[in-house]
Formats: sequence, C-alpha cells, structure tokens
Amino acid sequence: MLSHCVSKRLSTVKTSPCSIAPALQHIKRYCSTSSSGDPDHVRCLLQLCVDRYYISPGQTNIELFQRGLTCNYGPLGTELRRNLLEQWWQSVSRSRAQVFGINTLSCSKDTATTGGEGHLRVVQSEHLKQILEQQELSKEQLVQKVQTLLQRSLPVRTNFLQGALEQFVPSLELVNRKLPFGLVETGLCFQLSDGSGCYMKLGHLLSFQFALSPSDFSSNEVPEEELEAKASRGVRIMYSFPWGQEPLETLWSRGDTELLQVHRGIRSKLQCRDGRKSIPHVVSVTGNMDRSVMAYLSNSLQQLKKEDGKQKLHQRKVLKLHPVLTPVKVALDIGRGATVELRQVCEGLLQELMEAKISVWPGYLETLPTSMEQLNAKYDQMGVLFTVVISENTLESGLLQVRNRDTTIKEIMHISEIKNFLSKYISAADNI
Repeated sequence: MLSHCVSKRLSTVKTSPCSIAPALQHIKRYCSTSSSGDPDHVRCLLQLCVDRYYISPGQTNIELFQRGLTCNYGPLGTELRRNLLEQWWQSVSRSRAQVFGINTLSCSKDTATTGGEGHLRVVQSEHLKQILEQQELSKEQLVQKVQTLLQRSLPVRTNFLQGALEQFVPSLELVNRKLPFGLVETGLCFQLSDGSGCYMKLGHLLSFQFALSPSDFSSNEVPEEELEAKASRGVRIMYSFPWGQEPLETLWSRGDTELLQVHRGIRSKLQCRDGRKSIPHVVSVTGNMDRSVMAYLSNSLQQLKKEDGKQKLHQRKVLKLHPVLTPVKVALDIGRGATVELRQVCEGLLQELMEAKISVWPGYLETLPTSMEQLNAKYDQMGVLFTVVISENTLESGLLQVRNRDTTIKEIMHISEIKNFLSKYISAADNI
C-alpha cells in the first residue's frame, strides 16, 4: 500500500494547473515561525524560476521544487542542475586520490531476494485494486496475495549505502588493501517525508565556493534522538532559506556493524594491510541535489533598487549565479545596422563560442521588437553573465559592446578578443 501511494503521488506531477499562490500557502507557515522569513523573496524566486524556464509551471511541480523534491525542470534549470552535479563530481572524484565512482543497481541483492519487508516497492494501482475487490477472499488470503504482489514488484532504492557496502571488498582489493579510500555515486532515491516524493542523493559534501553568500550555509550536530540506526554521530550541512533552515547534506559515522552484516563469514577479506585485524569504519555522506539547486537559486537572487536618468526608482532583479554554474554565459544580440550582415556576424561568433564550450543564448534570432533595457532585465533574471551587442560599428571596425551582469558596466571590445576574455573570466572564477 505504501509503495502504491508513492507511485500514485508521483503521477500527479504533470497534471496540476499552473499557480504560484497555492505553493506559497505552505511557505507562509514556515515564514511565520522564522525571524528571517521573507514571503516576498520566496514569491519572487518561484515566479522567476517559472518565467525564466528554470522549472516547469504547475502548482504541484512548484511545491515539489520548494520542498527539495525532484520536479520537472525547464531548460535552464536542467543545465544549472547538471553544472552543479558536474562541479561536485569534479571536486570529489577527479580531484582526490583513491575516490572512485560506482554505479549500483536500484535495489541491492538482499532486497531483490527477500520478501520485501521494510523495502519500498512500486506497485501498479490496477493490480492492487483487483486484489482488494475480491470480496470472497479471507483476511489471511488477502494478506498473502498482497505479499505475493509486493515480492514480484520492482523495489526502489532509498539510499546508496547498501550498494557501496557491497562494493567494499572488490574496491579494497583495487587499492591493495590500504586505507583510506572512498566510493561515490549519484542517482535517484525515493524518500517518504512530508508526503511521498523522490530526490537525487549524492555521496559527498558539495563545495560552497560557488555561493554568493556563504554565510547562509552552516553545519550542526545531529541530536542523539535523530541519529540513524547504527550511526554514532551525525553532522548536517544546512541552508538558511527565507522560511527557515533545511538540510542539504548529512555526514554519518556508522562504525563497522553494517559492513560486517553485508559480508557475513568473510571477515578476513575486510581487514586491511596495516598490521592490525580491525575492521574499517564507514563514514557516509548523503546530499539532496534538488534542494541544493533550490538553495543556490535562492542564494543568488538579488533584488536591487536602481535610479534611472529621469530620477525614477526601479527594482532590478538579478540572478547572480556563479560563472561556473550559470546555465547561459553570454547572450548575443544585434543593434542598429544591416540586419542580414549583423546576423551573419552573430552566427560566426556563436559557432566560435560554442566550439570553446561557452553556452550562448542567440538573442539575435528574436523577431519581436524589444528594447535593450528589456533585454538586459530578462538576461539578468536568467543569470546570463554577459550581453554582447553586434552593431553597424562591428561591421566597420570589429568593435562590439559587452555588458557585465554583475556590474552593469558596458565595455567596448574587439570581436577577436571576446572568446579569450570569456574563457579566462570563467576559468579565473572557477579557481577563486
């Protein structure tokens, strides 16, 4: 029955109507109990994420996103999520010695061979309905049929620990029985918390070097009464959302009990070549990628007040995502001049930047007339780092205008310099 609820709840994601207001109702509950609550910031963030294609519209989808559960991402949200995951994998697996990526099954060998007790399984609602409608069955027969259905149904993963523990012995052989070493994995895990849902879990701490305001991230000890079974200590990495703190990652000190349970009868294979016969202790770290995406978006959104030339005060919304994370690095637009020739220049520059693996937004393809002020406001909300304007002056002298998202400063640069400038800028930001 529990697994049936998960399957049914997840199937509603694509059918809910688009509305920001219902999603804000439960957010206000958090804000009312938090001194740092800012419903306006939350409303602005959710609306921006929908308007600028970070997440897909729909009441249920917005609520899933706000709760840190896997939702339907838009094109920019998908790219941000991928960039964040790529940076995490780079920092964990490729920048450290003896840390290896693994890919285990969605269910462990034990889960697949046992009756399913304690494990989450996916059950088709129609099959369950057919059993429950058989009124001639006794209570014992009904229970037996449901148990049989569960045994034949697909189990789903709720954590990565089991798979990592099963990979311990071959991985220990790989490193010639010397410690320490690490195993990392990413993928979907299904969790039941405040309603059914699923989220992407990681196996190592994320780096906070990409945060606009690192002070919004903090760590604290897990209270003894909240410790997982067989864990002696836990540390949580928290993010201060406008409605309160939410955990992004948790580190657990687990001892050797679970390792011994998985590898019963082969204790000698668990021992290392350090002159001792002790069994290594396990430290596990799990993180919620979807909630981390929400945290970085919330951390990056700034609402700034700006005065124009007519002494009018305007509010400028800008998504100051880190240069490495932002989905679009540069937008290409055209100014005044011969449209056909300018587009040809844009096409050439577009190809050059894409070959350098710099993501580009082809604004010059837009057919509706839009002022540069409107374009800048749009690109700021998308998080675009630079806006490049090709004009008639570019055709004559090769000079173009480059606007910086963070400073709004407009510079004149030769078209031959723009690729190297962008590459060095992003590379330098990555190394800070």
